[in-house]
Amino acid sequence: MQVTETLAEGLKRAYTVVVPGTEVESRRAARFADLGKTVRLPGFRPGKVPLPVLRQRYGTAVTAEVIEQTVSDSTRQVLTDRGLRPALQPQIDLVDAESVQTRAFPDQDLTFTVALEVLPEIALPDFAAIALTRLKAEVTDEAVAKALANLAERNRTLVDLTPEELGDRGAAKGEVVKLDYTGRIDGTAFPGGTATDADVEVGGAGFIEGFAEQIEGLRPGETRTITVRFPDPYGAPELAGKEAQFELTAKAIRRSDVPAVDDELAKRLSFETLDELKDLIRTQLQREYDQLGRMRLKRELLDQLNDLAAFPAPEGLVEAEFGQIWARLDADRQAGRLDSEDQAKDEETLRREYRAIADRRVRLGLLLAEAGRTHNITVAADEMTRAVRAEAGRYPGQEAQVFEFFRKNPQAAETLRGPLFEDKVIDFVLELAQITDRPVTPEALAEEPDAAATAAPAAAAPEATAAPATAAADTPPAADTASAD
Repeated sequence: MQVTETLAEGLKRAYTVVVPGTEVESRRAARFADLGKTVRLPGFRPGKVPLPVLRQRYGTAVTAEVIEQTVSDSTRQVLTDRGLRPALQPQIDLVDAESVQTRAFPDQDLTFTVALEVLPEIALPDFAAIALTRLKAEVTDEAVAKALANLAERNRTLVDLTPEELGDRGAAKGEVVKLDYTGRIDGTAFPGGTATDADVEVGGAGFIEGFAEQIEGLRPGETRTITVRFPDPYGAPELAGKEAQFELTAKAIRRSDVPAVDDELAKRLSFETLDELKDLIRTQLQREYDQLGRMRLKRELLDQLNDLAAFPAPEGLVEAEFGQIWARLDADRQAGRLDSEDQAKDEETLRREYRAIADRRVRLGLLLAEAGRTHNITVAADEMTRAVRAEAGRYPGQEAQVFEFFRKNPQAAETLRGPLFEDKVIDFVLELAQITDRPVTPEALAEEPDAAATAAPAAAAPEATAAPATAAADTPPAADTASAD
């Protein structure tokens, strides 16, 4: 085999490979010999079909198979001999592909080209020299009391007010109106704008701004038409920014009976005592604080690793990652979900900024992958099983379908492996880094840091030669409602 390098520019490599025709013919002869031992044709005993008959009947298929295998084996040898780690699948083109099937082997050679991007040389930083600050918040008695009050509010009961209790007045702020309503835009009812027996708290949240405020004073049996304007952007783009009229008919006025925060409330929630309920709430809140603290710590670590990842990212990987990011952004834009900051930018600016995010993600993904490869960090089978179970738990009633989906789609399972692997590498680095704990309030812990715009890496793969995870062709069974990154 003769190999000629035709390109060595940055991370790009290209080669012309010539495989002697004698080798191709030798492979064809071996394949025909194997075929002759198993093929069955009318008029011939098994294993006794003459070679000329085999060549006439199967020549085209055998030649195609042998050429494909020869090209694959030769490409692998080129990569191995030169110690190349491709960032993506190499691009292979047969020279004069139209005539290769009819070429007169062994008198003519097989020539093809290989073009690829290789992974950069990645020098791992000294993780022990990284200094980080971990924000720690402790659960206060006030936080537990607030959580208990919210819990009591969610367990409230609604009691209809009698005509005697109401007298001449209508619904007051904080009371709940049971009503029917129909929404129209330019006189035409729109999907999702109609409801029966809806409970709406006067002045409460959860409806379009101005809706719940305008039901104040409604009396049972009274009909009222109100006007509101949908926000822009809005989840349903066809309604965004439009003015709508709602015809309301009140059926009843209700008051909320919120239970007292005591042992009786705890028993209603299957706890023995209020103290037992408080302990659980405190534990859950502390877990949430700790998770938030880890998130902030991980973000700080990734920011520092990004500064240390001073190597070029393969263009093909960046382009693939940017394609995924842009597809999600474009879907959000069409659905009216873009935040106000992005809405104010032109497309060129958005593309430039998100391509920089894609470059960051790829470099961090490659750095974490190299750290995992160097330190033999892997995702065990039982960890993958737990991850699949957790994913199935997101689809109540469809768990069996989710398990079957991942069984039939190993590629999709890799989308679960990537984040697991990344977390294990992050944990490994954090074990080595110098971490200083700093006490903060829960409010300070929840504040969005200035570096919020920085992006997490593309899901690192256990093999350093793997590309950032791409979306699988299939997806798990969808839940009843859609969600979006």
